[in-house]
Amino acid sequence: MFHGGKSLVTSPPTFSNDGQKLLVCTGSIVSIFSTSTSMLITELEGHSLLVTSVVVVPNPHSFFCYCWTSSLDGTIRYWDFSAPQLIKKIDIRLPIFSMVIPSFLAKPKESGGKPADVFAYVTVEGASRQENKVELLRGQIRKCNLTESRLVGGLILAETSEPAFLTSCSSGDFFGIQKKRVLYIWKVPARDYDMAEAKKMRLHHTKNFSTLAFHPFDKIVAAGDVSGRILIWRGVGRRMFSKAEDLSSGRTMSYEDDKPGVRGDDDAESCSTWHWHSSEVNLLLFSSDGSYLYSGGNEGVLVMWQLDTGKKKFLPRIGSPLLYYVASPDSLLSSISCADNKIVMLNMSSWEIMKSIAGIKPPCSHPVATSGLSSGFIFDQAAGLVAVQTENYCIQFYSLVDNREISEVQVIKRNHQPADVTTAGITLMTLSPDGSMLSTVETRLPEEGIGGLISLKFWASESQKKDFSLTTIVYEPHRDAAISAVAFHPTRQMLVSSSYAGDFKTWVWSKVVKDTEEALESSGWTCHAVGSYKRKPMTAASFSSDGTVLAVAVETVITLWDPDKNVLVTVIGNTHSPIISLSFVGEYLVSTSHGSMPQLCIWSMGKLSVTWSYKLHAEAVACADDDTSFAVLFSLPKSPDTIESDGTKITSRDGVILIFNVSDPYPVVGWSAKKATGGGLSFLPGNQFSYGYGTAGEQPSKLLVFMNGDHEYVVFDPHNKSTKKRSLARSDADVGHEGIGQFGYAALYGALPVFEPKREADNAPPILSSKRLWETMFSGPTLALPPLTDMCAAFLEAFHEKRTTNADWL
Repeated sequence: MFHGGKSLVTSPPTFSNDGQKLLVCTGSIVSIFSTSTSMLITELEGHSLLVTSVVVVPNPHSFFCYCWTSSLDGTIRYWDFSAPQLIKKIDIRLPIFSMVIPSFLAKPKESGGKPADVFAYVTVEGASRQENKVELLRGQIRKCNLTESRLVGGLILAETSEPAFLTSCSSGDFFGIQKKRVLYIWKVPARDYDMAEAKKMRLHHTKNFSTLAFHPFDKIVAAGDVSGRILIWRGVGRRMFSKAEDLSSGRTMSYEDDKPGVRGDDDAESCSTWHWHSSEVNLLLFSSDGSYLYSGGNEGVLVMWQLDTGKKKFLPRIGSPLLYYVASPDSLLSSISCADNKIVMLNMSSWEIMKSIAGIKPPCSHPVATSGLSSGFIFDQAAGLVAVQTENYCIQFYSLVDNREISEVQVIKRNHQPADVTTAGITLMTLSPDGSMLSTVETRLPEEGIGGLISLKFWASESQKKDFSLTTIVYEPHRDAAISAVAFHPTRQMLVSSSYAGDFKTWVWSKVVKDTEEALESSGWTCHAVGSYKRKPMTAASFSSDGTVLAVAVETVITLWDPDKNVLVTVIGNTHSPIISLSFVGEYLVSTSHGSMPQLCIWSMGKLSVTWSYKLHAEAVACADDDTSFAVLFSLPKSPDTIESDGTKITSRDGVILIFNVSDPYPVVGWSAKKATGGGLSFLPGNQFSYGYGTAGEQPSKLLVFMNGDHEYVVFDPHNKSTKKRSLARSDADVGHEGIGQFGYAALYGALPVFEPKREADNAPPILSSKRLWETMFSGPTLALPPLTDMCAAFLEAFHEKRTTNADWL
């Protein structure tokens, strides 16, 4: 089993002491990358839930490679990340959302030479309710003694409505949080011990704060707000944090008149405001020498402010909103974490991007409508890749095997702009079976009813690097109607596109020699044929595995065509809702319908009729190369709500993956899944992965990849006995029965099964017992009833109550 696709930007990364490694929180592990090559070096595995913080232990010796990590699993762990090896584990039994260890930089010695205890300040989730208030406080700031491996009891520094992100000063003197319109700042005691008091002060603003930064050695605090403003307080904490001997300065300060820009009685000498960002400020960080302040936001631009003069320098066109900026011990290197799941390495001397670590792109949020199954991404089975739509109008090709980006294709040439109103998007895309050809559908929305445009684009690649180049653009291929589906021919350079205007077109690659003196030759995609059926909207299309049959869905019926002669062969079916996808499995055709009456139907091409069906919402269908089996991702009705256990929310699974033999309605095997909505499935050749399956020399014939709605994926052998799975046998199958044109005893003899997930969910789809079959078993014509001996056995068995089981995985 292989997992991938985790986010690289859930928390700020951290540099090693020598600046040659970058430690990144990726799900429940810490991935360590080389800053010079951007390649993965090793991983720290041990946490069971999301890792929220990683803190490298500072040391003047660059070979010193130790770090602390915190996680939502309630543990803090101490690692030697050069090995890598776990050294120490502290379980505080509360989910940890953020952690800082300010005492690293200055650890005073106790009498007798014994080093002082090391303390971490953590934000945990612990529900409590204030007196005379309805608001439930879920966040707490606590103190943890790392030396003695325990949480300091009876000490809560603050409580918040939600767990807050902690920010510390590089000198180790201060740490703080932002909560709505207030900054809370604590001064770390000079000699820290369990019950040592950390003094607290507040700074106020008229807007909600979004980020916070401390000057490395002066009493200067900077904060960004949701409107794009940056506030800089100087002389922070002169009254609250100064020692008694420093308070008698020989003059009396009037806090009413001599504090320009400071609100109320806030403890600061002055406050100035800078404003360049057009929206929320996401990151702030002072340079190591304190001369500059770096800021970034949704514009995708890093701004460097000169602290004394306010002059600005820009690094534009990073291409995505900026989330975190982290400086390296090497003053010439820093990193920027971007919202598109990418971390870039910045050369500070040349002010240029050197390298980047790119994870899989997050789901695209463009409001341009898409159609079909898994329209946000498609799989390249031959190469073991997935093609993902991105926010910046690109298609990212991502290796499922190596868990890294291969290439990116710019489909629509537009720069990233934060406040840009989306007027265009990639609505459909498809790859040829060999992965050498790509087709995309680009939709530009009309502005005030004018200017809408639909384009069909063809791309070609001659290498495994997936460096696609544009070969043909067809504007308005189906007049002004939207395209519902595109699909490549399995063996030829042919593509079919269907539209809601009531027609489909087949396109072929052709070369044309112009009759001129120079005999110029041009090539491109041209329309080969046009077909329609009663001028009704065509909602899906697919070629058979050998390419001899073209199936086109016309709302609730399926038309079968000869793609070479463009001749209608026959019409089959009549589903409850319009069909949105078609897939061939050998001599069978799989159709899916959504809407108020979702349905998965299996059609026999030999009998031209439905073989069996399920009344469930299918998110994705994947067909195996053996022409006998296929996998379906079903999304199930949501459970009443999350289940709370000891204050922790547990979300039930919302989907199930089932593998079928195409002629049998009973699933062979199944797994429950989370985040099924927007997910996808695909089979991969077994030789794609050379490790992790079976013994030496053994490789599975095929693998199955499941990608959820957040683009996290898992690749596994569906037929490996070591894989945690549950076989759904006929005796306890998780199916009810749906008779199409049948009733009564047909529920026992060849009826069509259907899921009825009405039973209370338990982290997996329930295994339902059969219906009360004895009530309808003897219905129907007497001549059609089976022999009495068979009926009696089935009649008695129908009264037996069957035990329920769960199939839980993924």
